[in-house]
Amino acid sequence: MMQELKKKVRKEAFINREKAFAADIGNSASLLSSVLAGYRGVPIAGYLPIKTEINPLSAMEEASAHSLVGVPVIQGNSKPLKFSGWEPGCHLKKGPFDVQIPVNSNYFVPEVLIIPMVGFDRKGGRLGYGGGFYDRTLEHLRSRHATLAIGFAYSEQEFENLPLEPTDQKLDIIITQREIIEFKHSK
Repeated sequence: MMQELKKKVRKEAFINREKAFAADIGNSASLLSSVLAGYRGVPIAGYLPIKTEINPLSAMEEASAHSLVGVPVIQGNSKPLKFSGWEPGCHLKKGPFDVQIPVNSNYFVPEVLIIPMVGFDRKGGRLGYGGGFYDRTLEHLRSRHATLAIGFAYSEQEFENLPLEPTDQKLDIIITQREIIEFKHSK
């Protein structure tokens, strides 16, 4: 039942994201850049956008001048992600699910994660692709040290209430091309 509901919401979210992507004029990461500027020297993990995902690369490039920046590398279906160092112009290769990853693996543990989303709500809920990679990763990282989860998406990907499960990890901040939404979650 929950999986069917999530599947239905994902379908609508993908349509909304495609429309937002088509209208994107290329400055969607400016608010993300402003937030990351407050984390100079802190290891940051971003992502290399696929399909119609909002593009964080300009913010990641700016952050790479002052911080170690990386991208996710899938380790296996039920495992948390690892993060390999990335810098503008580094050599990439195809990884699992045809996602680009750095040719030279230089793994590190990030303290700030920029997370792509299919959908989100104003309670810090995030709907991803359904593989649970970021949920497992956040649970793993948060059990070891403070980890800031920043969801990055188009404002058009917002939903009133997402169907969420107890294993779905909440976001600390959601950044869109239009606004910054911060949450104070009770632990």
